[in-house]
Amino acid sequence: MKRKKDHIKAARQILISLGLPRAQQNERSALCLLALLNLPPGKPWTKAENPLIGITPIMDWARKHYGKDYAPNTRETVRRQSMHQFVDAGIALYNPDQPDRPVNSPKAVYQIEPATLALLRSFGTRKWNRNLASYLDERETLAARYAMAREQNRIPVQIAPGKRITLSPGEHNELIRAIVEDFASRFAPGSILVYAGDTGDKWGYFDAPLLSALGVDVDAHGKMPDVVLHYSKKNWLLMVESVTSHGPVDGKRHAELTRLFAGAKAGLVYVTAFPNRAVMARYLADIAWETEVWVADAPSHLIHFDGERFLGPYSPS
Repeated sequence: MKRKKDHIKAARQILISLGLPRAQQNERSALCLLALLNLPPGKPWTKAENPLIGITPIMDWARKHYGKDYAPNTRETVRRQSMHQFVDAGIALYNPDQPDRPVNSPKAVYQIEPATLALLRSFGTRKWNRNLASYLDERETLAARYAMAREQNRIPVQIAPGKRITLSPGEHNELIRAIVEDFASRFAPGSILVYAGDTGDKWGYFDAPLLSALGVDVDAHGKMPDVVLHYSKKNWLLMVESVTSHGPVDGKRHAELTRLFAGAKAGLVYVTAFPNRAVMARYLADIAWETEVWVADAPSHLIHFDGERFLGPYSPS
């Protein structure tokens, strides 16, 4: 028991020394640090390691070696209130084995940063204070370097001439980019991006004043579609769902969006976007009537689920 307490106390002391905020100077973050180092009770700091480890394995490790039994719903707390800050501080790396891994991938892993590992291996020795001072002198530079590396892996999206945003890496956000850049330019040219979700940040891009001016006020609990575009030429609001793993605009989702945008001063258009027809085929039975379907690998075509509205011969050009 004493060995467990000693390591946890030491880990908390280290987090304080490294300048982590008070909210991360707790037992949870200390156990995360020990897991990153694979440092169970009794193992000396000089033998610290650098395994690749995910959130659930971190929690399992803490249970096995320190008897800390975290509930499954604590996973997000560990990720958002400990590991995010470790990455931001430059003491841990996120997906160093595959930097472009999607943010919401179950294979996401963390690893102690090499310079931090070298420093922590000297904890408890005569070199610790000298090494810590040298390490802290370099922290700002290293943190900026890792932040730049993360930014380079983000997905650029052109939302207007000369105006660009970036989204977290991943298949879902690649499709969102295609919606904004390819779908909008073909079927709603000159439209204005109102909202674009992000797997790494729900409110990735949001022009709240514009949406409010169109009669819609959405709070943080509103389940927004993945992309909202205002096609001012026809005064339409295009609500687009990006389908890579979740469902399309089915009857239930159609009703949800209708309620969410009930006050809109613009006409509502419901669109489901798929990366390809193979994915679309899995959802055909679920797609709601009075909606549109767009497929990214055939960007110049729309599929209309609109009854007899478009009934008639097709004249090839």
